[in-house]
Amino acid sequence: MYVVAIPNRNSPPAILLRESYRDGARVKNRTLANLSDWAPARVDALRQVLRGQPVSAGRLDGAFTIVRSRPHGHVAAVVGTCRRIALDGLLAPRPARRRPLVLAMVVARLLDPRSKLATARGLDPETLTSTLGEVLGLGRADEDDLYAAMDWLLPQQGRIEQALARRHLTEGSLVLYDVTSTYFEGRKCPLAKFGHPRDGKRDKLQIVFGLLTNGDGCPVAVEVFEGNTGDPKTVPAQIQKIRERFAIARVVLVGDRGMLTDARLREDLRPIEGLDWITALRAPAIQALAAGGALQLSLFDQQDLAEITHPDYPGERLIVCKNPLLAEERARKRGELLEATERELAKIAAATQRAKRPLRGQARIALRVGKVLGRRKVGKHFTLEITDTRFRAARDEAAIAREAALDGIYVLRTSVAADRLPTAEAVRSYKRLAAVERAFRSLKTVDLKVRPIHHRTADRVRAHVFLCMLAYYVEWHMRRALAPMLFDDDDPAAGEAVRRSVVAPAQRSPRAKAKALTKRTDEGAPVHSFRTLLADLATLTTNRVQPNAPGVPAFDILATPTPVQHRAFELLGVAPRL
Repeated sequence: MYVVAIPNRNSPPAILLRESYRDGARVKNRTLANLSDWAPARVDALRQVLRGQPVSAGRLDGAFTIVRSRPHGHVAAVVGTCRRIALDGLLAPRPARRRPLVLAMVVARLLDPRSKLATARGLDPETLTSTLGEVLGLGRADEDDLYAAMDWLLPQQGRIEQALARRHLTEGSLVLYDVTSTYFEGRKCPLAKFGHPRDGKRDKLQIVFGLLTNGDGCPVAVEVFEGNTGDPKTVPAQIQKIRERFAIARVVLVGDRGMLTDARLREDLRPIEGLDWITALRAPAIQALAAGGALQLSLFDQQDLAEITHPDYPGERLIVCKNPLLAEERARKRGELLEATERELAKIAAATQRAKRPLRGQARIALRVGKVLGRRKVGKHFTLEITDTRFRAARDEAAIAREAALDGIYVLRTSVAADRLPTAEAVRSYKRLAAVERAFRSLKTVDLKVRPIHHRTADRVRAHVFLCMLAYYVEWHMRRALAPMLFDDDDPAAGEAVRRSVVAPAQRSPRAKAKALTKRTDEGAPVHSFRTLLADLATLTTNRVQPNAPGVPAFDILATPTPVQHRAFELLGVAPRL
């Protein structure tokens, strides 16, 4: 900023406070305030301050009042990214009132995920908590405006997802799919049902939602189901979405063993030409292969993966992998579960033999035993003897040994021909499902907090989940751009180069390890998580300054970005001032 005197032909010169900024390759100027009514001494003092020259504090004391400071840097980073990736254009081709309202809810989900009422208060000029409402030009907006925008958004979901698919999916590409659940507050929504509680909230109703991404984990579509919907039952809707709505003829769908079951493959995927898939066998199927002699443990004497065939899987490739670290982990976990279960069973056995009020009745004893075995799912490893007056439990060492022999072994199955997808690449493609797990972790916990859900109607719940998916879409792009400043690995190819085998655990690159060890980037700046970097950017404020002179209007001044903030905006490709 600088002070300039503009000559006036028949009047005193106009004294203006101006700021220079860069628009592409051009340097432009804008006027922030007219200081013509200021006393010359005050103008001179301001000029010296802007030049960095020392000025007596008494000369500036009382010259200005900072009326209000609003956190701005994180808003500029997220809104600028939304505009860079043209998310606003995806929401609606024309800037109607509801488009900035939806965009505000998407951005607010990243900045400070809260209820719609709290979000509305953060946008209102009187109660704002950032410059988000000002940047998007919302004016006054209450929770009813946000709910109306959600009601408008849901019918647009199909069109928006089609646009995302055109951007990120191509013929023959990988499509990753997985589902999760999240708990619900209230009892009125028809989608909320009791089901498998992935969040551990057994006493809460829940919903299930499935996420489709491309091979890199970029979200493309999301769909909400009733809370008691099984994972495999969500697959047909995704196939229809890919083939009909997205109009993709050839695709490779990747899903886990609980998703792409034999029934789903037989009924929904195999009849469709051009639709290939990658999944894995469940433990009983692996044990059957080993018992029948098709899976020989000697295969892994010199290697950690091999392809086999079996008549029960015609036209499929079976890729057997063995991970020693996974074997150790499974053995450790099994041992701990067995020990914990034995302790609980011993208490039941002692209760049947105590002198005072002993536990009696075969049914009552069996009920107690069933609760213990159901808690840790290791009942298959015990032999039980239950009578009306006695209970005994012992480990089934033979069953434990049979399972332990297959520790660390998993079998992938795929319909993709070897000339299109080599063995190692097929394993790597299946492991990409970890990207969807990272998306769920961000959606549900650390960043976007989709849970708990308080909406009462099915459409509002669907719109809420879709808003969260769009917020993760923005976060996905931001994380890739900001990776050099984050603990995220910004050089995954280097980590892959030092990896011994595709079956072995993924390796972080030397650069990522150095960031984790030193907590510093290559430039010497502190390394951030995504959330702490947003918090750092929020300290870049926009300040409303009121000169203490009659008739001089207030003006806004943006604080000077720190080197860390400047680097973040540089990586994002956006400007602090929107």
